[in-house]
Amino acid sequence: MRAALRIAIFAALLALPAKAEAPSPFPVALGGPFALVDQNGAERTEADPEGRLQLLFFGYAECQAICTVALPRMAEMAELAAEAGVAVRPVLVTVDPARDTEEAMRGALPGYHPDFVGLTGPEEALAAARKAFGVESKVVFEDPQLGPVYAHGSFIYLLDGAGKLLTLIPPVVDPAHGAGIVARYAKAGL
Repeated sequence: MRAALRIAIFAALLALPAKAEAPSPFPVALGGPFALVDQNGAERTEADPEGRLQLLFFGYAECQAICTVALPRMAEMAELAAEAGVAVRPVLVTVDPARDTEEAMRGALPGYHPDFVGLTGPEEALAAARKAFGVESKVVFEDPQLGPVYAHGSFIYLLDGAGKLLTLIPPVVDPAHGAGIVARYAKAGL
């Protein structure tokens, strides 16, 4: 009887998927595929070409609000993570493709970090990326000097090298703490 029970348990274990997906810690589905173009004209998806972790943010280079906090913090998190031996790439998905052209992002983003990637594309592709990450974006008013001012998402999304969402990082988190979060996920191999 005991041998039969062991065989039944073993057979049941063999029937399980090789690697069960952990349930999402988020109450809604976040993340997913997208296909955009980077500041150098190269096609990019949610997966990092070098398999690096990614700090993903939806905003725009001319933003005078949350982006002025998030983009430098992402750059600093990437630097601090690199010092700890963890490669992570900061990525901006624009909500303002009219101003965040490839050329404009090529000029603006290296000022934050040399590996910063800026993504743009047709509105349909950008809308699909925003939808995948639950980001809404709309013009809230026109500034006479700065042009359109957008309301948009404010979280930094930590993605693995394949583009799977690992966690959210509020942009107000101290960069050292944010880099520690990145390092913990890297160490866990997630």
